Amino acid sequence: MTTSKSMHRTARKRMVIKLGGSTLEGLNEAFFDNFKKLQESGVELIITHGGGPAINRELTAQGISSHSLNGIRVTNEAAMKVVQSTLIGQVNPALVHELTNAGIAAVGLNGFDGQIMVADFLDQDVYGYVGAIKTVNAALLETFLDIGIVPVIACVGATDSGQALNINGDTVASDIALAVGADSLLLVTDVSGIRIHHEYQTIATPSLIDQWIEQGHIYGGMIPKVQGAIDCLHAGIPSVQIVDEALIGTTIVASIKIQSS
Repeated sequence: MTTSKSMHRTARKRMVIKLGGSTLEGLNEAFFDNFKKLQESGVELIITHGGGPAINRELTAQGISSHSLNGIRVTNEAAMKVVQSTLIGQVNPALVHELTNAGIAAVGLNGFDGQIMVADFLDQDVYGYVGAIKTVNAALLETFLDIGIVPVIACVGATDSGQALNINGDTVASDIALAVGADSLLLVTDVSGIRIHHEYQTIATPSLIDQWIEQGHIYGGMIPKVQGAIDCLHAGIPSVQIVDEALIGTTIVASIKIQSS
């Protein structure tokens, strides 16, 4: 993937927050309060989101079958229409409305808006209408950030010819974060990060995570989350955090510096 060059040159911190579908449907006051505190401390924020539960309900209502392969929703033409209409027509404006009500200036975006995400088919024979991002229009995102507006980006990309494509939520979050030079990526989930021996960890490294997986302390749905976080680190994002709705959780960094006494 290539990205447009960011012209951002100030010392302000920049963070991308990825909201999963299940988290979206239960955002509470703590999320919005902490979001505003980050803004007030000078952090520039971008939100990316999926909408799995809402999409699943609509697919079921229309009798359209869907399944995942390698963590990616295989998306036929009928399912793509549902994904597009649900994310762009329902989930995105609802989230923008919630942010606005909480006193946060926000604008809803998707791949069709100003070529925010130009995409191509990931592998049409295998995944159908699923996309891989080719370019991100970082300059347009800069414009919104410069005037204090939070971009809220749905995980729908568009090809050069205008075909909508479904893009994995973690992929959108990491590609946007890289394009705008984010200092951190927050993956908001339903747990307060990584828990080892009944205690949530404040910091972790890839080597510690590998050890915890091998020992069975990290298992189930947390494994793809931490693996996605490590992929983001390897791609060049300084830190990735797995957090709850209060934006509290585990910070994952490449290595921990030990201070000499």
